[in-house]
Amino acid sequence: MILNGRNIDGLRAPRIATLTRRRFVAGAACAVACAAAGLLVGCGSSSKSAEVAAIEPYVSPYDWSGLVREGEKLAYYENDALCSRWGIDVSEHQGNDIDWAAVADAGVQFAFARIGNRGATEGALSADEFFFQNAVRAGEVGIQVSAYFFSQALTEDEAREEARFALDNLRETEAAGATFAYVAYDHEPVEIEGARANNLSSEQLTANARAFCEVIAAAGYAPMLYGNQRDLLRLAPELRAAYPVWLAEYDVEAPTAPLDFAIWQYTNAGTVPGIPTDVDLNVWLEPQK
Repeated sequence: MILNGRNIDGLRAPRIATLTRRRFVAGAACAVACAAAGLLVGCGSSSKSAEVAAIEPYVSPYDWSGLVREGEKLAYYENDALCSRWGIDVSEHQGNDIDWAAVADAGVQFAFARIGNRGATEGALSADEFFFQNAVRAGEVGIQVSAYFFSQALTEDEAREEARFALDNLRETEAAGATFAYVAYDHEPVEIEGARANNLSSEQLTANARAFCEVIAAAGYAPMLYGNQRDLLRLAPELRAAYPVWLAEYDVEAPTAPLDFAIWQYTNAGTVPGIPTDVDLNVWLEPQK
């Protein structure tokens, strides 16, 4: 989702998505180690060595041998039973020519539509040009619709402002018949000069995400957290435990992030009939109880 084709205070940066949302590569091992040590979530004392040594390795609740690929489509099975749904996320980058009937016929079961974003430098709030039509038209063909907002909030007050902006757009779209399953908070670093929110502490990032989600939840919607491993491990573990997590991790056969999540965004360069551009592809995991 990151910045594919987004307006960032008047700039378009179609290549930034690949840079900011692909696997962090060199920094991944450091991020995981720091998260385990409590450094990325701002908790604990300076003497962590004994505690770190006692921490058990993360064990995923999923058996990744159950992943099945059919072309670009990904499914997850447990005991030969299908335990997943296949979906996409879209923004104005995909244009206004999406044939949602063809998308549904291709097997897409859910879609996240971008509500809008805060500018990465000046901080202005902007609605996604095609949010309204994407949400309404996807729902009309039986696709479950959720939404996301790209945040560049510096403070909790700005995060609440973003949430209220999102709610205004959600309600306007609901008046036209749309319904929304989840509303995701998406905060990522932006690789442009003068980016306002790249240097937030983990504590501030957590506080902002919590503030956004609390406003969304108070209005009767279900919040969700989006990010790649680096982004998500900067959020406090208790916040990640409070809301469903949507993980972005590309170019791997199975997820490697040491954290729990409900949705895996496994590519930002997928193709789906009915969509004239590359599109993010996701699998929503619904394991057996």
